[in-house]
Amino acid sequence: MAVRLAEHFDGEIVSVDSMQVYRGMDIGTAKPTMLERRGIQHHLLDVAEPEEEFSVASFRRLGREVLARTEAPVMVIAGGSGLHFRALVDPMSFAPTDGPLRAELETRDKEGLVEELLSADPEAGAYVDLANRRRVVRAIEIHLLTGETPSSRSQSAHAEDVRRYVPEIDFEAVGVDPGGDLEERVDQRLSSMRRGGLVDEVRSLSPRLGRTARNAVGYREILDALAGDISVDAAFDRAAANTKKLARRQRTWFQRDPRIRWIPWIEDIEQRTKRVLESFD
Repeated sequence: MAVRLAEHFDGEIVSVDSMQVYRGMDIGTAKPTMLERRGIQHHLLDVAEPEEEFSVASFRRLGREVLARTEAPVMVIAGGSGLHFRALVDPMSFAPTDGPLRAELETRDKEGLVEELLSADPEAGAYVDLANRRRVVRAIEIHLLTGETPSSRSQSAHAEDVRRYVPEIDFEAVGVDPGGDLEERVDQRLSSMRRGGLVDEVRSLSPRLGRTARNAVGYREILDALAGDISVDAAFDRAAANTKKLARRQRTWFQRDPRIRWIPWIEDIEQRTKRVLESFD
């Protein structure tokens, strides 16, 4: 649909997908093929190696550069990551990071990390998913570098930026409601990825996947299967469940944004694109 919109406006596409930035992660991220792109220039695809820690701040910097230098009359921003979308168009601040410190924290067990975080901020569980090791590590890293805790950051300029919907870049936004059969479509897409060679893709990339890339939904479950921890069938079942959870979180994130006009799901893509175009009138 983004390609059809870009064709209509003689424009280009900016992807706001957090994992399509990685080279080689094609099947599992549903990255559009060259044929599917239909000659439309796509930006922010394949801009990082899978070993890299490609942050939202890095994404924002590259994306702003693309928007600043484009000569296209319209840029179609499309994708599922609400944070990356808002980083591109809204005023958002990001806490610093430190590679060696992050690496040291990564070597420690999760229980000890959670204990350290709660010692610094007893209310941290209200703001950080304590079951998510990556988020716990990041919260401690921020605390050690800045002195801020999850609780204090909830009252900081960063949190204020998240709550404000005043863009730095003018845009019009249309959201397509995913409809009632979303879970069935998730299952179908994962089945298609499996037939398309997702297991082989993950196997070939596994020695190169950095901390961020290996946590992509679909990749982390298949990595568990390749390690012998679960079966491949169980990995795809788990990936389906995690994808559905992610879709619900994405939906909630976007539905908070009052600037988005919503249209209902229409199976026929041409009719769906027509409804989006009509919403601009």
